[in-house]
Amino acid sequence: MKKRKNHSPEFKAKVALEAIREEMTLAELSKKYGGHPTQIGT
Repeated sequence: MKKRKNHSPEFKAKVALEAIREEMTLAELSKKYGGHPTQIGT
């Protein structure tokens, strides 16, 4: 069984700021950072 990833608050803030800027779609951000689009949208 895989262990869940724990992301630092700094990483989460960086991804959230990129999502707010709307320069890339959620799908593109999820490929770039390795998360699910729903997680990034939330």
